[in-house]
Amino acid sequence: MRKRFYILFVTRADDGQLRKIHIPLHYLYVFLVGAAIGALSLTGIAGSYLRMLFKVSQYNQLRVEKDDLRNRYSRLEQVAKERDIQVASLGSLAGEVSSLYGLKSDPRLVTGASEQVRDAEVNSSMDQLYALRTSALTGATMTGISLGLIRNVTTADWARANSAPNLWPVEGPVTGSFGERTDPFNGEGAFHSGIDISASLGQAVVAPADGVVMYADFLGGYGRAVMIEHGHGISTRYGHLASFAVSPGQQVHRGDTIGFVGLSGRSTGPHLHYEVRINDTPVNPYKYLRLTVANIGGFSAGS
Repeated sequence: MRKRFYILFVTRADDGQLRKIHIPLHYLYVFLVGAAIGALSLTGIAGSYLRMLFKVSQYNQLRVEKDDLRNRYSRLEQVAKERDIQVASLGSLAGEVSSLYGLKSDPRLVTGASEQVRDAEVNSSMDQLYALRTSALTGATMTGISLGLIRNVTTADWARANSAPNLWPVEGPVTGSFGERTDPFNGEGAFHSGIDISASLGQAVVAPADGVVMYADFLGGYGRAVMIEHGHGISTRYGHLASFAVSPGQQVHRGDTIGFVGLSGRSTGPHLHYEVRINDTPVNPYKYLRLTVANIGGFSAGS
């Protein structure tokens, strides 16, 4: 069988003669296989190099993130130390203020370990400070002290005292008491759901505590009446008014004028019919009347 081969013609530059070079076919196969192996090797080397570059890039990124986390952790440690110092200072301040006013101490602050400041203790300390600040800004502190609430009480007791209708709506003698009485119109026994306070016609009627006006209109025998919701289930009513100084939905504060004394409705003369209700049940208003308006913006203890 004849061998297959390729003939390579080479031209000589000097005389132009052709020279034949016989290349067996299997040499060409060997060359092609070697070239393929070389190409694959170069491809593998290039791939390994690229993977190495990618891993180096990842390593550098992780090292940067590690350094960033270390710095953040250091800052958080510093912030935590500063917070512990601030909480200890605030807790001490809250304790001093509470002791000054005779307030009850929070058990969590008393039993908490000084070296381990827990979130509950932090929140309790901050809540106590905010409660003291709020009670001072809203006048609850002044009201509580005026009422003698200065020992063995909490800021919540001050808040409840501040929401109670303890200011006289008008100043004057009580001409009609709470409870059973004789009806002045028919002479029969009747239940009087409030007290009647004698006052001159047109005298200003003030809100006895902070609240929201729920009603200001004509109401049967009450005549022109105002109803105020004070929170904690406490509401007040004012009857026989001559005119209104507020409207429904209006926010009022202790001492604000809400109307004027009149004789509208079933009335025998100028006076204010005043009611205090707990969960819409009438109670004796007289036990709440502790303060009277002494001057503009001020209060004094009264009875």
